Amino acid sequence: MVLAFAGVSVASMAQDAVPTEKYSVATNSFWSNWFVQANVVGTAFWGNQEVQNNFDKSPLKGFRNNLGFSVAIGKWFTPGLGLRTKFNGIWGRTVVSTDKETNANKYWTLNEQVLFNLSNILLGYNENRVWDFIPYAGVGLNRNMSADLYAPVWGVGILNEFKLNKKLAINLDINYNIGLNDYDGFTGILPGAKQRDGRTFQGFIANHDRTLNVEIGLTYNLGKAGWSKTPDVEAIKALSQGQIDALNAQLADANAENARLQKQIRDHKCPTTTNALDTKNTVKEIVSAPVSVFFNLGKAKIASQKDLQNVQAVADAAKANNAKILVTGYADSKTGSANLNQSLSQKRAEAVADALVNMGVDRSNIEINAAGGVDTLSPISYNRRATVELK
Repeated sequence: MVLAFAGVSVASMAQDAVPTEKYSVATNSFWSNWFVQANVVGTAFWGNQEVQNNFDKSPLKGFRNNLGFSVAIGKWFTPGLGLRTKFNGIWGRTVVSTDKETNANKYWTLNEQVLFNLSNILLGYNENRVWDFIPYAGVGLNRNMSADLYAPVWGVGILNEFKLNKKLAINLDINYNIGLNDYDGFTGILPGAKQRDGRTFQGFIANHDRTLNVEIGLTYNLGKAGWSKTPDVEAIKALSQGQIDALNAQLADANAENARLQKQIRDHKCPTTTNALDTKNTVKEIVSAPVSVFFNLGKAKIASQKDLQNVQAVADAAKANNAKILVTGYADSKTGSANLNQSLSQKRAEAVADALVNMGVDRSNIEINAAGGVDTLSPISYNRRATVELK
């Protein structure tokens, strides 16, 4: 079983061999990220009454182990931190002999546990990750029904989850628990046994009842599972700055047009005779400032659909006048290689061109240019964009 688990673990870790972008996630509602679990449990029992006697201490001995089950309900509050309430039992052993029938008892344990998903904490949240490595610690209450006794219990464990889909995962849960001396319902000392010095760590463990559990089962996620990516703050800033830049460019164009008209008026000479208006030679002039469409780091998917509102205006003007449109893609030069940025800028330009086609612009009227990685705008994230303008 250990070899099989190791093989699956190595295969599962391969998914994180390629670096993935770490990002923040949005906080979900209280009713999101709940889960339930059901497992078959193999448990080995040791009691303080057998310390240093001649019983075989192997967990595989039939007089020491038994099968049971566990069920749990829990919630993830963040991708790395969760709580779980787990019930397990119900057939156990009180090790007072090497006969498994003599040792048989019935019990249950209720634990409250804190879960730490180290896969998400150390590697960042990845919704496509197959294997999650989740250490945990907890405290609880044990009830020995055969002896009519209660005892506090505490323990640690490792939960391995192998995701089948967004809703379902396979569990491999290994945990070790320690209880007070009446955990197993026996408070005496067996012949040949003797207490160890409880001031040492080994003595402290040996002088308490304890169990080792190996659990295999399923996890089912209730309601919304997973975590949504928070909006890219830099992309939002870039979007706002892009709108400001577009307004400034339009203002500059308006000022230039105003100056041109004023000069035309100053240079105009009134004709000596009055002629009818010439409506046959009217020329319509189109003035268009470049419109920016922004992208997140390393992505060729448009970050905000609001950018396309300005692109729509350019598309309408092009269709009305049968004009050509130039789409230029960019990447920021500070991240990625030159070849990667060239390819990324090409894909960004093509993404905007596809949006123009969806707006009714003929593909033959769209020219695409890939500028690669640049640093013309500051901060550098503003260069993750494509511009659209009339030729």
